[in-house]
Amino acid sequence: MVLGSLLRSSPLANVALILLMTGLIWVGSGWLEASADHLAAYYGLPAVVQGSIIVALGSSFPEFASVAVAAAADVFDMGVGAIVGSAIFNILVIPALSGLATDGDLETSRLVVYKEAQFYMVAVATLVVTFSLAVIYFPVPDGPPLTGELTRPIALIPLLLYGLYLFIQWQDVSEHEAEDAGVADGIGREWARLLGGLLVILVGVEQLVGSVESLSATFGVPTFLAGVTVVAAATSLPDTLVSVRSAADGNSATSLGNVLGSNTFDLLVAIPVGVLIVGSVPVDFAVAVPMLGVLTLATVLLFGLLRTDLSLTRLESYALGAAYLVFVGWVIAETAGVTSLLRN
Repeated sequence: MVLGSLLRSSPLANVALILLMTGLIWVGSGWLEASADHLAAYYGLPAVVQGSIIVALGSSFPEFASVAVAAAADVFDMGVGAIVGSAIFNILVIPALSGLATDGDLETSRLVVYKEAQFYMVAVATLVVTFSLAVIYFPVPDGPPLTGELTRPIALIPLLLYGLYLFIQWQDVSEHEAEDAGVADGIGREWARLLGGLLVILVGVEQLVGSVESLSATFGVPTFLAGVTVVAAATSLPDTLVSVRSAADGNSATSLGNVLGSNTFDLLVAIPVGVLIVGSVPVDFAVAVPMLGVLTLATVLLFGLLRTDLSLTRLESYALGAAYLVFVGWVIAETAGVTSLLRN
C-alpha cells in the first residue's frame, strides 16, 4: 500500500483517500459490468448465470484477498469476520439499495428463489458443519474454549460443494437456448476490459480498506467492529455498485444473482483457500457461529420477502436496511460489553 502509506499521515488525508478510491472502484465496476454484459451476450449465458458466476467472482476478489492476507498474517478470525460481515451486508443492504434504485418493485424469479437462494442456504450450513468438524476433531488445547484447528482436508469440504454449484450452473448453460452470438470482433478487447476492471477494483479496495483500518486505529475503534462493519462494507462496495447498476437498468436477475453468487463464492471458496495457503488456522467457534446465525436470519428475511409476489417492494427494501442497522447496533453493543452473545 505505497500510496496509502504516503497519504496516511492524518485523518483528513485518509478521508480524502477513501473518497478517491471510492471513485476509482466505481470506474472499475463500470468496466466490469459492461464487459460482463457483452461477454455474456456473446457466449449466450443466461442472466442469472452472468450474475452468479461471472460478475460475482469478479466483485468477490476483494473479500478473497482479505481472507488470504488475514490467514497469512495469523489473524484468520478477522478474515472470517470480514467475510461473514460482508455476506450480511450483501444480503441486507445491496437488495435494499437495488430495490430503491428501480422505478417500481425489484422483480425476481422462481429460478433465483428456488435454486440460487436454496443453494446459498446450503452453503451457510456447510460452513457451520466445517467449523464444527474442526472443533470436534482438531481442538486447540491451549486456546479459548470451542476453538478448533481448521486443516486442509476439512477445508476441501466447502470447495467440493462449490464444485457442485459450478456443475449445476454449467448444466443450466448447456440447457439454455441462447440467442445468436454477437460478432467476435472486439471480444479480446472486452476480456481486456474485464481484467482491467478487476485490477482497478483490487487496487481501489486495497487502498480503501487500508485507510479505513488507519482511521479505526486513530480513533480507537475496536478491530472486531471495524472488521465486521466498516471493512466488510468496504470490500462489498464492488458488489453494491454492480448490483445497483444492474437493478437500475432493469436487470434484476443479474442484480440478485450477483448478491447470492458472490456470497456463495466468499463462504465456499475464499475461506477454504485461505486455509489451503497457510496449511491450518484456528477458528473460534464461539465467535464465528453467532455471526453465521445472524447471517442465517438475514437470509431467511430476504428470501421470505422475495418469495412474496416474487418481488421486493420499496417498503420491504426499507425493512432490509433497518435490519442491517439493528445488526450494526448489536455489534456495537457487543463491542461495548452491553451484550455478551459472542464468547471471546
